[in-house]
Amino acid sequence: MSRRHTVRQPAKARPGDRVAIVSTSFAAPALFPAVHEQAMRRLTDLTGLVPVEFPRTRNLEVSPAERAADLNAAFADPSVRAVCAVIGGDDQAELVRHLDPAALADPKPFLGYSDNTGVLHWLWLHGVAGFYGGSTQVHLGAGPAVDDVHVRSLRAALLDGGVLEVTEPGESEDFGVDWSDPRALTAFGEREPTEPWMWSGPARRVSGPTWGGCLEVLDAIFLADRFGFPPDELDGAVLLIETSEEAPPAVWVRRVLRALGERGLLAPLAGVLVARPVVSSHQRRPPAAERARLRAAQCDAVVEVVGRYAPNAVVCVGVPFGHTRPQWIVPHGGTMTLDAAAHRVFADFGPAA
Repeated sequence: MSRRHTVRQPAKARPGDRVAIVSTSFAAPALFPAVHEQAMRRLTDLTGLVPVEFPRTRNLEVSPAERAADLNAAFADPSVRAVCAVIGGDDQAELVRHLDPAALADPKPFLGYSDNTGVLHWLWLHGVAGFYGGSTQVHLGAGPAVDDVHVRSLRAALLDGGVLEVTEPGESEDFGVDWSDPRALTAFGEREPTEPWMWSGPARRVSGPTWGGCLEVLDAIFLADRFGFPPDELDGAVLLIETSEEAPPAVWVRRVLRALGERGLLAPLAGVLVARPVVSSHQRRPPAAERARLRAAQCDAVVEVVGRYAPNAVVCVGVPFGHTRPQWIVPHGGTMTLDAAAHRVFADFGPAA
């Protein structure tokens, strides 16, 4: 029997409420203020919320402990009704030790992805659900507009709640215009048509609470011995997996998933949801055929390993909730449904305010 602890769904914000804006990792607004300021305007226009920058949001010269102090203050402030990370980074392994569980007495929605997997896992350990996705600098500030699927899931996470079907927008970019270029405010990156999602496992419908995130950060969480529970904590869960802009090769993805399987963390799962991976960068954009091959190689690695360790799990690969754009924000600790018979995915964003 599962020993899963209770994970609370924070209350939603209401238009006019304050939302904290924090640099949990890389303080991108310090270097690219125009993109950040456009993100703040768009956040207010789309949600009616009032963004409040915390003291270190634009400061590159601060320690993980100082950034954690901003996050603790945001979680503890009763006038703040949601918390949004500006972007990810690479040092939350150092930040989370400075987070204070006492600040979670009045939980509120937290949105972030990539390195923010560390904060989301810390919240989950302390019984608070969050949302995977939504870093303001990437998906609100850049480009000519905010993508429709991002707006819908942003509002659901912060304000509206409810169950949404996660759909394929039909196009994707691995990266946008360089933020130092003024065109970053008015142009998308180079987008291409997407492939159909890949399904494997039994043709059944499963629902379960989500856990997971960026695989590189999950690897660090386990190396630092911070998972915090036995494997059966994930009994009936839906594992979220995505990889970062560092584009790790499929062989690395296979090795990490195999290690999770040997640890007993894959067998209890009801489902696995895998994001469309980034396979190119500003520095290197392989030809279209090579990009497709790299994506397919990661898909094959996931399907093979999960099929071996969790043959009863439903697996769906290619869903846009990770480092590509357009991006769906999805629940972390909330419920998702994978319907392998109908090839549909649903996300439960919780009750409205």
